[in-house]
This record gives sequence, structure tokens and C-alpha cells, in this order.
Amino acid sequence: MRSAPSLRRAWDFLGSVVRYGQGDYVYELDPEWGQLPAGWEYGDAVGVRVDSQDRVYVFNRGAHPMVVFDPEGKLLGSWGEGVFATPHGLDIVDDVVYCVDAGDHTVKLFSLDGQPRQVIGTPGAPGATGWAGNYDTLPGGPPFHRPTNVGIGAGGDIFVSDGYANCKVHRFDRAGQLIRSWGAAGRGPGQFRLPHGACTMPDGSVLIGDRLNDRVQRFSPDGSFLGQWSDVRHPDDVYRDPSGVYFVAELGYADANPGNLGSRVTVRDAGGRVLSSWGDTGDLAAPGGFVAPHCVCADSRGNVYVGEVTRACRGWHPRSRAALPPDTHVFQRFRRVG
Repeated sequence: MRSAPSLRRAWDFLGSVVRYGQGDYVYELDPEWGQLPAGWEYGDAVGVRVDSQDRVYVFNRGAHPMVVFDPEGKLLGSWGEGVFATPHGLDIVDDVVYCVDAGDHTVKLFSLDGQPRQVIGTPGAPGATGWAGNYDTLPGGPPFHRPTNVGIGAGGDIFVSDGYANCKVHRFDRAGQLIRSWGAAGRGPGQFRLPHGACTMPDGSVLIGDRLNDRVQRFSPDGSFLGQWSDVRHPDDVYRDPSGVYFVAELGYADANPGNLGSRVTVRDAGGRVLSSWGDTGDLAAPGGFVAPHCVCADSRGNVYVGEVTRACRGWHPRSRAALPPDTHVFQRFRRVG
């Protein structure tokens, strides 16, 4: 597997525009897109997805948990106020919104306008996983104990990465009935140290971001190990766009030297080969850089949306918000060019 290309910030001298990425996947930052009203803020932007009309849903830890924009960046409204304990992961399939609430140990389903449809898991009741603060010795157990993300299969099956205090992936049918769970603590095939992202592939297989093992593992729907992408830096989110390429939000390392193993977004083919990457060099707090990317998606036109958790990493991440300007980006849109 080839290593990732280095970040290129190429100047378009005719327009003095900074461009990000390489090859067929080159982008320009769109800083005016999606402005929030006065007095609003995201807190941390933990999930982002688009619906069938390219409306953009930003799941965040502010006072307005689900903020919705039209494709041109006009605010359409918000919902979810008072509903979530700790927003964490998001998927939208067939215009059903799947929200992972890590603090409530649930996956909550909604209509596009925020009407509740279903809850998977028992609110406020963590699964008995034996969590004692160590990912290497975690026994693991039933759903959920601080789940992280969700991916929906073509047949409607629901795959949940259960990672912050568990080491499992759970597969549910569309009615929310548990079909099976798989995974164990460790570093080998089919083992996890903080499973943190879930994305399904057209053939029915499932990609799971194994954050602390720096890889994305691929499984059959029944949990059989099929392979892995290894050139990954703490993957937080994996997303397949309408054209069939994959985006990975990579948290990177807290002690990394800039340009070495820092935070970035990568664009990959179905085999995990890196086609483009950006965000990990220069002033990471400047527009276009990434401090702590947590979620990524693309719309039907190839534009990319990235949310970050610059507040959640305060205290342990040297590039955390405590050491950054107060207006450091939490959510950015990159317009695809060419």
C-alpha cells in the first residue's frame, strides 16, 4: 500500500487562492459558507452528513445540536435542543437521521425535521463491558457503553461502533433488533482499541475506524475480517461519497511534529490508497488547517465538509483550544475545483 502524499498548498497566482489536496481531488476553502446567527456557536462539531437534497446537517455540542443548511449555506433551522446528552456520531440514509448519543448510550433515529422515530439502546444505562480505563485489557460486552458512530447498510442493517468504553461492533436489523456483535480488545485482526467510525461499502462489507490502532478494518456483514487500511492516523470518521471514493477524518497525534503525523483529511479509493490529503502542516489554527478533525462528508457536487473537536481535546492536546485563538475553526467547507 502506498504512503500518503504530502500536503500541497498551491497558490493560484491569478486569483491568489490557496488550494488544498492533489490530483483529481483539489479544493478551495469557502469561508463565507454556512454562517451562524449572532450568539450561536457549535461547541464541537462531531458529525456532518448531507441528505438526498444536499442539505447539510451539522451535529454538534452547542445549544442547537443539529444545525441544517441548504446547499448554498443558508441556515434552514435547528433541532434537537434538550434531546442529547453527548452528541457524537451521525449518518443519514434514505432521509432518516441516525444520531449517536455517547453520553446516553443510545442511537436515536429522527426524520429530517427532527421528529423522533426510534431509540436503540436503553437511555442512561451503559452496557456491562468491564470498562476500567484501559483499552488493552477491556473485556467488552453488550451494547452500548459510550458508542461512537453508526453506518447503514444497503438492506437497512445498522452497524454501530461501540468504542469509548467497549471494544465491539454491533449489527442491528432495521427494526433495531440486535443480530450479532463482534470484536475484542487488542491489536490483531478483528480486535479494537477504540472503534470510532463506521461506513458500509457497496458489496455489503463494513469499514470500522480503529482509532488507537491507526487503521481502518474491513469486515463482512457477519464480522469476518477481510483486510485493513494501515496508513491512517487515529481515524475518527469514514465516509463514502456518491462517486464511490472514501474520506477519512484523521485526528492525528497530540505530540506530532507539524507535517509528520498531524491531523488531516484523506481521500481514498476502495482499497484504501490515498488519492489526496490536506490539513496537517503550517498554522493548524489558520483557515484550511485542522486541529482535531472528527467528522467529514461530501455532497453530490464533491464539496467537502469537516467538523472538529477543538474544545473536547483541551487539556491533553497541545494544539487544543486552550492554546488557540478563540475563533479557531470548528466547521469548514471546502469547494471542489476542476
